[in-house]
Amino acid sequence: MDKSGAGKSWTCTTSSNDYNQSDDHTGASGSVRYRYGTVRRTNTPLPYIPERHKFYPASDACSANNPPRHSIKPVQDFYALFTQAKMDDLVRISTHYAERYNGKKHSEFACSIKQYTSRSKRPLNHSEQCQLIPLFHAFKVTPGWPWRSLTTTVHSFTSAGVFTPHKYMNEKSKEAQAALLSTLLDAVIVKCKQKPEVRDIGAQGIANLLWALAKMVGNGLELKKTPKLKEAVASLLPLVRIKAESKEGKDHFIPQHISNLLWAVAKLVDNGLELEKTPEFKEVVVALLTRVKTKAESKEEKDHFHSQGTANLLWALAKLVENGLDPEKTAQLKEAVAALLPHVKIKTESKEEKDHFKPQEVANLLWAMAKLLDNGLKLEETPKLREAVAALLANVKTKAESKEEKDHFIPQHIANLLWAVARLVDNGLALEKTPKLKEVVVALLPHVKAKAESKEEKDLFNTQAITNLLWALAKLVENGLELEKTWQLNEAVAALLRRAKTKAELKARKDHFNARHIANLLWAVAKLVDKGLELEKAPKLTEAVAVLLSHVKTKAESKEQKDHFIPQHISNLLWAMAKLMDNGLELEKTAIFKEALAALLYHVKTKAESKDERDHFSAQGIANLVWALAKLGDIGLELEKTAKLKETMTALLYHVKTKAESTQERDRFELQGTVNLLWSLAKLGEAIELNLIKSTFDSLVGRISEIPQRSQQNLWMSLWGVMVFCARSYLYFGINNKNPLEKHIGELFSRLGNISSDNIEAQTVIAMAASWLGRPCTEVPYYQTNISQSQTTLREQLQSSLPSLKIEEEKSLNSLPPIDLLLPDYNMVIDVQGPYHYVSGDFETRNGKTLLKIALLQKLGFEVIEIPVNQLWKQDSMKRVIEQIKTKLAAQPEAHGSVLLNSGEGVADEAYVTADEGVLFSGDGYATAEEYSEEQINKPKKEKGREKKPVNGSLPT
Repeated sequence: MDKSGAGKSWTCTTSSNDYNQSDDHTGASGSVRYRYGTVRRTNTPLPYIPERHKFYPASDACSANNPPRHSIKPVQDFYALFTQAKMDDLVRISTHYAERYNGKKHSEFACSIKQYTSRSKRPLNHSEQCQLIPLFHAFKVTPGWPWRSLTTTVHSFTSAGVFTPHKYMNEKSKEAQAALLSTLLDAVIVKCKQKPEVRDIGAQGIANLLWALAKMVGNGLELKKTPKLKEAVASLLPLVRIKAESKEGKDHFIPQHISNLLWAVAKLVDNGLELEKTPEFKEVVVALLTRVKTKAESKEEKDHFHSQGTANLLWALAKLVENGLDPEKTAQLKEAVAALLPHVKIKTESKEEKDHFKPQEVANLLWAMAKLLDNGLKLEETPKLREAVAALLANVKTKAESKEEKDHFIPQHIANLLWAVARLVDNGLALEKTPKLKEVVVALLPHVKAKAESKEEKDLFNTQAITNLLWALAKLVENGLELEKTWQLNEAVAALLRRAKTKAELKARKDHFNARHIANLLWAVAKLVDKGLELEKAPKLTEAVAVLLSHVKTKAESKEQKDHFIPQHISNLLWAMAKLMDNGLELEKTAIFKEALAALLYHVKTKAESKDERDHFSAQGIANLVWALAKLGDIGLELEKTAKLKETMTALLYHVKTKAESTQERDRFELQGTVNLLWSLAKLGEAIELNLIKSTFDSLVGRISEIPQRSQQNLWMSLWGVMVFCARSYLYFGINNKNPLEKHIGELFSRLGNISSDNIEAQTVIAMAASWLGRPCTEVPYYQTNISQSQTTLREQLQSSLPSLKIEEEKSLNSLPPIDLLLPDYNMVIDVQGPYHYVSGDFETRNGKTLLKIALLQKLGFEVIEIPVNQLWKQDSMKRVIEQIKTKLAAQPEAHGSVLLNSGEGVADEAYVTADEGVLFSGDGYATAEEYSEEQINKPKKEKGREKKPVNGSLPT
């Protein structure tokens, strides 16, 4: 019986001096001495066993199932090679020797299956599995099997794909497959529990076995549905730790074992094995990381990791970090990464062929580095990372421009590479300071276009690749890659959009985008459009978005858990929908847009009211949701008609207030988020009750002083938001109730300083603030007038009815935006107000800009009459409006003398007012909200807290 368990790495067990049973393929009779006694050979035809050969496993991080460096004799046809007669021979041998049988012939048979698949360069297909698996019904592992036979059998079956679940496998085959796996796993668990002095497994056996178990999971076997697999992993981990911590040379893992073990651990964690709930898991990882550092820093050749091992190690470390291993609490991880990075640079720049990374390894390395930075590794604390990245980028450019087939990246590599480059840039690697970054992107873009337009199946991007590519390109553009200067980018985006539309329209399940894909795709499209992608240069854009929106609706209404959007998806989707509309994509005219929006709004309310931590929106998500709803309302989408809108907004505001008052760092709004919220809540005007918004505003304005002087846009946006809230308070409580927030108007006004004359929005805000504060406006903005036909008709008919009435048109009072009609003899202003002066264009709920204009005019001493434009669309209603104005004028004495500006004296009763389109400040210049955004808003019920309706200056609506 084999005592050492040692041997060449990944060697199939055939004849060997370590084994005491016969290896005579002829089946000649004779006798042989075994340690248990003498037995007589029988003329039993043994299965065909090819020569012993060496082979190497491939991880999913480097997913070539059959790498080079193997020497395999030609194998017979599958149907002749694996027959019931040969399985019967194995059963006879096992039965004959009983507990003395060492499993050698079984492991050789398993090896022959692996050799067949290696020669075929693919795992077993469905039909081959169906023929082979029933043969294993009597496959047994006896107590006499040493570790070598067991590990070789498990490893070979796994590599060949024997345990890979196929969709169309019948129940009988599934049961036989499960029984075979259970038999082998039981044997592994029993052997792991043996006492150390009896246990005969070596370092290689442990590495092979854990790799095989991880590979099963990677091939589709679910840990939750295979409890014995989880138990086998838990039984093996202590052995891994013992060997990794051992000081005995014979117990040491060689570099390939270490990389395979960490790959296996990472694969298991990535497929559901929880780090915190698996005993000794962290200790195993720490012990292996210590070995990585020692080997990577060694000067001895035998200790060096080869190229694939280096790539797999960094991939594994990135996966572990992604799944919860905290770099800050695991010093060994940082040390291992730092020790490996110089090897990446050396191997990348090496002139020796054996050191070169393959295209997939390059993609995996850049992906791993991006992931490590994503999950807490600091760029400034890892100086060698920049050098390694620079070397890899040069390698990517060379391969991307090469005409040799071996250098070509497959679709998945291209997607991973661009994703990695985007994440590296997003984590602080500046595009302008790393010229190779731009060169790499430019070199890869033609490949993106070519593969996106290819008709060959092998070249096609799958749904995840399409999503990752568009997301990556959007991220790069957001971080400084200029669309207009990179013409290949527009072509690549157009090709990907066509492919996304095609995929989204297909009915095959494999072509479906999942919830995360859809959210990321729409976010990416919105970001590209927001950064300058011209709609006419992407003709399929509207169609692609419409198709994706139908999937949004389907998934949002689905009752299946796998289809549900998480909070971040919801905020991203709503942000994207608002951004696309804001940039001219006329989605509001499509029924699917409204249906998708209504379905998402329902989830916003549900999650906002949920007590489950998983349902909660992040601070950034909340800020972006409120922004999206404000923007959708500002654009004119009829949110008021969407069920549950007001209740949803109320639920969201509770979280805004809670997070604004929180002392926890993770709950705090970023400064940009605070500014976005102030702008959005002000923009929604009467859609939110005054008493509800008051406490929220109080919680937010405390951070205004943190806005840096250089951030002019954030300063004037905050100033506008504070002024709107103060205007609402002024209109509700009157002149004698001074709002404490007014002090912020003066503070922000003084900090703004000089604003470019090109920025009309900012100049308008400054003029309004000067008027509010009673200060002179140093530079009067240039206001473009826009006289509507309804305004002209009203003025003409009013003048015709009252020939002596003095009427001035498009007059700017105290540097404020022009008003429609001024009756100077009565200190009266008439504004004809279109739908854009109301939230969602409902001609009822005034928005923030309308309320601010009313308050400013009233503070100047004017009475303001607003006339919703829908009251002027018919001649009969036009006549009624004019008669009401005449009645109003008859009851009011003329205001002889000049108007007292900047005074609260003589403030008239409020008349319901908004501004005509195109002449008043709008929020169109609002700074882009952060990426993760989506939500919906429900306007709160109009109760007592709403601004007072005009007493004697209003006209019926």
